[in-house]
Amino acid sequence: MNLGLFNRMNLKESSENKGMYSEWTSLSLMLQNNDDANQSVLEKFGLTTSKDVTLGVVRQLASNLGISQPAEPSPLVTDKEVQWCMEVLCFGLSLPLSEHEAIKDCVNVYCEWLSALLTPKICVPQPIVEDPNVYARKIIAHLHYLFIPRKDEGIDTINRQAVLCHRVLRTLQQIAHESKLLERETWEALLLFLLAINDTLLSPPTVKDDVADQLCERVLSVLFEIWLIACAQCFPSPPLWKTLRECCMNWRHRVALIEQWNRVNLVLTSKVLSFMYGPTFPELKIGDDDLITHGMSNDCIAQSWYRFLNTIGNPISLTKPEVISQTQKFLQFAISTDNVNDPCQHPCLQALPLIFLKAIKGIAGQVDAFLGIPKSSLIGLTTSRSSVVATASAPSSGPSSTSSISSLTSFGPESRTPLAPGRPKCNSILHLFGEWLFEAAFLGCDLQHRQPHDQNKRNSSVLMESYSQPSSISDIPSLPSSLTIDKYESGKAEALGTLCRIMCAKKTGEEILPVYLARFYLAVQQGLKIAPNRECGETMVAILMNSSDLFRLDLDGVRVLVPVFISALEIVLPDKDLKLNSNVSKTELRRASIHLLSSMLVLPLHFQNVVIKDLINTGSSDRPCTFGQLKPRLMNLVMNALQIESDPQNTHMLLGSLFLCVQDSSIYEKVEQVTQPPTDTSSNLLSSDSAHALFVRATYLVCHRLISSWKTDLNVSLAALELLSGLARIHIKESDAMECKRAVKWLCDYIVYQCSRPPPAHSKDLHSTIVAAFQCCSVWLLEHPYLLRDKDCLTTVLEVAELGVSGTKSVGKPGENVKMKEQKELKPASMRVRDAAENLLTCILEQVGYFPNECGPESISSLLDEVALLQHCNSWPTNCTDQATAVEKFRYFVTEGSVVLALLEEPLGNDQDPQPTVTILIRGPFGRHAWTMQLRHLPRHRSGTKCHAPNPGRPVVMQETPLCPQVKQKYFPDSVDRVTQCKVDQSIPLLDTVIAQNEEINEDTNKLVQLIERQATVETNLAATQSNFVAQECTPPPVVHDFQTSRLFLSHFGLLSLGDENDEAPTLTALDSSAGDFCKDLSLLDHLSPRTCDTVHIFYVKSQQVDAQDIVNNVRTEQGISSYFFEFIHTLGWPVEVNKHPGWTGHVSTSWKVSPQESPVASRSTSYDGSTHVLYWADACAEIAFVVPSTIKPADPPSEQSSFNASIWYERSLSETSTTSKDKRALSLELDKQPVPPRRSGPRSNLHPFTNTKIMVVWLESFEDHLNLPIDDLLNSMTTGLERGAIIKSSEVLVIYLHLMASGLLRVHLQGPSGRVGLASPLVDGMVLSRRALGPLVRHTALNMARRRRLDSDSYQPPHIRRRLKIQEMVQKYKREMTKPELLTYLFSST
Repeated sequence: MNLGLFNRMNLKESSENKGMYSEWTSLSLMLQNNDDANQSVLEKFGLTTSKDVTLGVVRQLASNLGISQPAEPSPLVTDKEVQWCMEVLCFGLSLPLSEHEAIKDCVNVYCEWLSALLTPKICVPQPIVEDPNVYARKIIAHLHYLFIPRKDEGIDTINRQAVLCHRVLRTLQQIAHESKLLERETWEALLLFLLAINDTLLSPPTVKDDVADQLCERVLSVLFEIWLIACAQCFPSPPLWKTLRECCMNWRHRVALIEQWNRVNLVLTSKVLSFMYGPTFPELKIGDDDLITHGMSNDCIAQSWYRFLNTIGNPISLTKPEVISQTQKFLQFAISTDNVNDPCQHPCLQALPLIFLKAIKGIAGQVDAFLGIPKSSLIGLTTSRSSVVATASAPSSGPSSTSSISSLTSFGPESRTPLAPGRPKCNSILHLFGEWLFEAAFLGCDLQHRQPHDQNKRNSSVLMESYSQPSSISDIPSLPSSLTIDKYESGKAEALGTLCRIMCAKKTGEEILPVYLARFYLAVQQGLKIAPNRECGETMVAILMNSSDLFRLDLDGVRVLVPVFISALEIVLPDKDLKLNSNVSKTELRRASIHLLSSMLVLPLHFQNVVIKDLINTGSSDRPCTFGQLKPRLMNLVMNALQIESDPQNTHMLLGSLFLCVQDSSIYEKVEQVTQPPTDTSSNLLSSDSAHALFVRATYLVCHRLISSWKTDLNVSLAALELLSGLARIHIKESDAMECKRAVKWLCDYIVYQCSRPPPAHSKDLHSTIVAAFQCCSVWLLEHPYLLRDKDCLTTVLEVAELGVSGTKSVGKPGENVKMKEQKELKPASMRVRDAAENLLTCILEQVGYFPNECGPESISSLLDEVALLQHCNSWPTNCTDQATAVEKFRYFVTEGSVVLALLEEPLGNDQDPQPTVTILIRGPFGRHAWTMQLRHLPRHRSGTKCHAPNPGRPVVMQETPLCPQVKQKYFPDSVDRVTQCKVDQSIPLLDTVIAQNEEINEDTNKLVQLIERQATVETNLAATQSNFVAQECTPPPVVHDFQTSRLFLSHFGLLSLGDENDEAPTLTALDSSAGDFCKDLSLLDHLSPRTCDTVHIFYVKSQQVDAQDIVNNVRTEQGISSYFFEFIHTLGWPVEVNKHPGWTGHVSTSWKVSPQESPVASRSTSYDGSTHVLYWADACAEIAFVVPSTIKPADPPSEQSSFNASIWYERSLSETSTTSKDKRALSLELDKQPVPPRRSGPRSNLHPFTNTKIMVVWLESFEDHLNLPIDDLLNSMTTGLERGAIIKSSEVLVIYLHLMASGLLRVHLQGPSGRVGLASPLVDGMVLSRRALGPLVRHTALNMARRRRLDSDSYQPPHIRRRLKIQEMVQKYKREMTKPELLTYLFSST
């Protein structure tokens, strides 16, 4: 006999029997002796005799029950009779299962008699009715025999026995629920009975399909259910609780025990949460609420919950088969087997890995419930009809248990549910579950012991000794391969994931005990150890899935884990074909890893040369690692992950992370004046982590993937284009023009590809990406104007602009003829695309290389208007500021239907040169511009000397006038006279002869002679008269000072043409400036900004502030406000004075105008609430105001200026005016066909082409306050005048939360409706930033948020379109109906 086996059986773990019941006596012996104590007297006789007696008596008793015939009163009237019959029934319950009918009758009789505890039936004997508790206790004790397994029975008979057992259990359940007569002794007898039958059935090793296997889950559920009822009705005594604990520890090889234990624990946990944290705490729903009776007090629930939690002992024992098998039943199995094996060799123990996993998942479910993130599905933890016994059969059940484990394994929350604000502290949860979770987390870890001579070590230094593997395992039997410690990795992974969730639930300012942190860090370090095959194991998956927030919290010393996390991410992120457990989503794992990555990116530059200490001193001589050395690894991780990422959300996060890397490195190098060595080769760029190298790699990678992979996804394309726009604004000294040129070329190729996609692919999303690409291209050209000096780049950009405007390029493929503009039928991809292309073209012509102009970035339009110009004229009173009077001095024309020309023919007072001068105010879709032009015949440098002498004198002749020689006219040459005449010469008669012969000819000849004579007389008289006249000397005309310069300008610039008389409509339209509302409409046009304008409202929230008034009052004084907050807001933009600011100020009432009054001068202004100062930033395309509200304002009443035209349709032709019939540019759009309603001619229109996007930046002292921010109340301090009466919901507000951590870094949280276009980049939810990169990133994100909202809005119209439509409206209202002759007459007339 194996004596060591008996020694282990007698020396159980001392820790298992210690605890709250150590002072009490167990009732286990009563359970074991239950059979002997209740043995029937018929056992004294032979089986045949006793059987015959039993069959006859039982048949007679059963006939009176009313089952097959009407019930009759029981013939048993005395106590003695009833006692005798009960001896017979007791024996009957122990009969072999072949006597099924007799056993069934016994069960029926006892179940009917037990009705005495409810409403007694007529068949119940009177003594039982009179004293039901006494008899019920005896009946319950007798029923134990029914549950005893019979040997060598077939499956059919076992099923019959199970049916009878179910009948008994149902009856006992009914009694426990409904009886009002139960005494304490009866309750205890009932509980002992349930313990006894469970022990009888469940203590032996599992045998497939025996009665214990069939009844396992049922008897356990009834035991726990009735036990809970007893807790409410008659709380069990400590000996009973101790007995329950000891029994459960004998059943731990049964899966059903853990499932029922989980079920009860979760139900009780739900009730505990309800009364501890109130109804607002997230509810734990498991569908078994009927387990808890309504009469159970809170104290009783709490007591029961804690006691049940400790019922199965330490769950970690489930990983030790040698402990689980230390029971008498397993010993009997070992002894009775032919070859005496160790009890831990029983095949049923192969289910222990699954059992352990279910136990840990049950604990994890309770932890999640306390954190306020209850799991939506607990299937598999509380019942598993299909998987309970699948692992308990024969040795071949090993693989089956593995598959069952894999079906249960799921790491990480199903969705990012926010933690409950009222959750308990992490220490409290760890006090309760920490010991079990830490032990599970250290399974299989071989940790070094401290040296024995170190006697003065702290208590925390020995915290790991209990988790180390024993140095000698000679006393532990050899285990089957299916039970080695690595088979429990799923449970270990679940424990690690749970610990990570607990630590990530830390609140701002909350303290976690150092001993817990040390254990946790060591467990994570061990769990993230890289396997030799470099595979991603379950523990690594669990840690990564549940540690997203680990580096976003102020956990003391957490950054010692950075190197091991980077090593783990290097396995997960760069691997495209990562092999994982089937139930783990690779996308979710990568997302969690990217969250971790985004929270570590700024650490190298923030801590730089700080050394990362080792958790355990291994005595290694390796040089300690610093944070700065980790930067290349982190940068490569971002690049490699982005290279293979396919999920849109993950790609979005990686793009934001990539921009953070470039931005942070660039600012760091600029501030620290870091000089990089020249990197001429691509290999140097790939190996470097400088800002320049990152810029080049990021540009190349993003452009390449944008064209190859991302072009079909809206959100990813927008994020990539936002990143490229951000990169364009980062100016790095080492960057060269070739890199920027390549980026612009890629953008143009992207636009060309998107526009050339087949018609079915064209959609709103596709056009949104094209519009965003045009905007991105504008940013690159504005930030790098030297690109347009490159001929190839200029050609490429202009061709793309042409493509956007017209739909085709003039220069097609090689071999195709060049199409001129007049030959093309315009078919742009959509109106939005055409508008964006127009914007790019105008940006190239007007802004690139010229922004900011003399007005500064605050305005791209001239600040001069009619009044300002006339104040410089000599004829204008200096103090006159009346606009109506000023307008009368100008002539107004509209050309091309979209450009208003205001012409002033008076020269300005500072010009004494009497040249033809015209001053022009040009109001077009892209702003207002002022020009003064003079008609000069010589350039200025050659016309400096001017001479205006009244009589310059006759010019001196160059030579004498030659004399005119006298010449005698001849009709024939002289040689004719020398020729001798002949008769032929006489053949032509003389003229006189002809005249004399014809009277008619003679008469006509005489008239001609008279006329000649008369003319000769007149000329003779005239010559005689002039001979006495003296000619006057010629003098030049006087200098002209008044010119019709308007006509000259219009004619010289081709706006007037005298030809083409068949033109139906002139290209020039005169406006009637004398109309009543003309000045008002002109002012409204000037108040339409040619740029987009946005407003960001900034709030500072002190810890636990929930009142909106308190929040806005914070900024009224600097006391109690973090100095980093003021540092941050000044990096968003520059301060401007509202009264002197010509741009957007955050409110329409003070924007786009300069007030004449002077604002009071403050010594130091820190108030940017919009009353006197705001923070402002602008480029050529957009302007944004940052307002820090200090008051809650009432909502603005709707006004005429801010009224909104509900119609989102607007009618536009290609040239925005009525074109001539010969114009071939007829717009034909097949993609964006929309019904066009009649043009509205009323004065009300949507004057502000802006979406009402509300953006908040909230600085939080306590991160948890983002859950309680009173957004609805704060909206009253965020009015901009553009609300147009619309009601803004808090769910529509875009919020950027910033929380300053103890390390000096900032945690970002984004909130808002994702919509179709998602949240904008580069900021990503959960990202950790440095202070130096905070301002630019927040500003870029706010701009991109507003830009995306505009892209997604169906009613949005770009600013230049709104200005164009306003001009068209003015044309319709004020145009002078003139024909071309009338127009010319008007031009020749005086003003």
